[in-house]
Amino acid sequence: MSGDHQTLALLLFSAFVAVTLGITTWVSRDRHGSAEEFYTGGRLFSPMENGFAIAGDYMSAASFLGISGLIALFGYDGMLYSVGFLVAWLVVLLLVAELVRNCGRFTLADVVATRMRERPVRIAAGTSSVAVSVLYLVAQMVGAGSLVALLLGGTSEAARAWTVIGVGALMVVYVTLGGMRATTWIQIVKAVLLMAGTVALTVLVLLRFHGDFNALLTTAAERSGHGQGFLSPGLAYGGGWTARFDFISLGLALVLGTAGLPHILSRFYTVPTARAARRSVVWSIGLIGSFYLMTIVLGLGAAAVVGTDEVRASSAAGNTAVPLLALDLGGGAGSTGGTVLFAVVAAIAFATILAVVAGITLASSASVAHDLYASLKKPRPEFPAGSPADFPAALDTEARGEVAVARFAAAGIGAVAIALGLLARDLNVAFLVGLAFAVAASANLPVLLYSLFWRNFTTRGAVWSVYGGLVPAVLLVVFSPVVSGSPEALFPGVDFHVFPLQNPGLVSIPLGFLAGWIGTVLGRERADEAKHAESEVRSLTGAGAV
Repeated sequence: MSGDHQTLALLLFSAFVAVTLGITTWVSRDRHGSAEEFYTGGRLFSPMENGFAIAGDYMSAASFLGISGLIALFGYDGMLYSVGFLVAWLVVLLLVAELVRNCGRFTLADVVATRMRERPVRIAAGTSSVAVSVLYLVAQMVGAGSLVALLLGGTSEAARAWTVIGVGALMVVYVTLGGMRATTWIQIVKAVLLMAGTVALTVLVLLRFHGDFNALLTTAAERSGHGQGFLSPGLAYGGGWTARFDFISLGLALVLGTAGLPHILSRFYTVPTARAARRSVVWSIGLIGSFYLMTIVLGLGAAAVVGTDEVRASSAAGNTAVPLLALDLGGGAGSTGGTVLFAVVAAIAFATILAVVAGITLASSASVAHDLYASLKKPRPEFPAGSPADFPAALDTEARGEVAVARFAAAGIGAVAIALGLLARDLNVAFLVGLAFAVAASANLPVLLYSLFWRNFTTRGAVWSVYGGLVPAVLLVVFSPVVSGSPEALFPGVDFHVFPLQNPGLVSIPLGFLAGWIGTVLGRERADEAKHAESEVRSLTGAGAV
C-alpha cells in the first residue's frame, strides 16, 4: 500500500489508542481497588450500555475480517459463520442470561459453585475458561498481524510480529489499569465505530450495484471462478462425508459455544439486576443481527468488486477481504477516496481487535485470580471470637490481593496469546474462533446447563463434565488437520493427525454432556437438595443475588 494509506491509517489508529488510553486513565483515577469494581465495574451499567458492550465484545476481528473473507472465498458455505454466530444468541437469551446473573458473582465457576464443593469445581472451570480465552485471543492476534501486513504493503514477518506484541502490550495496559469499567467503555466506543463503518461499506456496495442484490450475487458468482457453485452449498464442506461432518461440527460449535464463552458470561455481572441482563441481550441481538447481515453483503461485495483470486492472493485465508473492498469502493489504489476509506477500515479493524482482546484478557485473568488462585491458596485463617470489626478489613485485604493477582495474570495470558498468535499467523481468524467456540461448548456449556437445570447434579459430575469436554476437544484439535498433515496446518511439514475433522465439536460436545452424566450417576455423592432448592429460587427470582 502507498505511504498515504499507511500514514492516515496509523494516524487514525493512534487517535483511537490515545482516546482509549485516556478513558482508561480517567477511569483508573476513580476506582478503589475492590474486586467488584475491577471485575464488574461496580455493576453500574445500563442495559443499553451493556448491550453495546456485549456487541463490542462479540463483534471481533473474526466477524469483521474473517467471516467476510470466508464468504468471499467460499460463498454460501462461508455464510454458515454469520448464521451460527447470530442464532447462538437465542440460546444465551432463553437459557443463560438471567439465570447466570442471579446465580453468579464474577465468573462461570461462581454459578456452578453455588451448590457444589467449591475447590474442585473452581479449579476445573477456571482452567477451562483460561483455555477458551487463550484460543479466542490467538484469533485476534492473527487478525492484527494480517492487517498490518496489508497496511505496510507486504508480509514482513518482523512487522507482523511487532504488531502482535504491541496489541498484546496495549491489552495488558487496559486491563491492569482500568479493569471492567474502562474495558466496557472501550467496547462501547468500538461498537459504535464498527457499526458505523460496516453500515457505510454496505451502503457503498449496494450503491455500486444500484441496489440490485441479484446483480451483486451474479457478479460475485462470476468473479469467484466457481460460477453458480459459489451460491450453492458444498464449496467448502461438500468434498465428501468428512467435509459434511465438519459442517455439522462447526454449526454445533457456533450455536452452542457462545453460552460458554467466559468474556460473554462476565458481561451479565456488570448490570444491577437479572432483568437488566436480559434487556442487555435484547439490545446486543439487535446490534449483532444487523452486523452479521451486513457481513454477508461485504463478503459477497469483496468477491464481486475485488475478485476471489485477488482476495486469496493478498491473504490465503481471506482475512484482508474487507480492507481491499474498502480500497476499491473508495476509488482504487492511489485515489484520495480509496486512501481515506482503506485507512478508516484499517483503523476500525485495529480498534476492534484491541477492544476484544481487552475484554477476553479481563475475563481470563478473573478466572485465574478468582477461581484458580483463590482455590489453590491456603484456606482463610479463622478469626478470634469477639472481633467482628476485623472481618470487613480482612476480606477487603483478601479481595485486593486477588485483584493484584488478576493484574499479573493479564500479563502472563497476554504473553501466551502473543506467542501462539505468531505461530498461527496463516490461519483464518473466523476458523480459529470456531475452535474456541467448540472448546467452550464442550467444557463450559454442559456444566453450566447441568448446574442450572439438573437437580441431582453433583461435584464429581461437574468436574468430569468440564474435563470430559475440555481434554477431548483440545486433543482432537492437536491430532486434527489443523495442526499437521495439510499444507494449511500449523506444522505443514509433519503429519501426525488421526482425527479427520477440523472442528472437534461433533465429538467433544456430546462427550462433555456424557461425562457429566456418568460422573453424577456413578459417584457415591448425593446432591445437596437444600442447596439446589436455594440456587433454583435464586436463579429464577433473583432473591439473594449479588
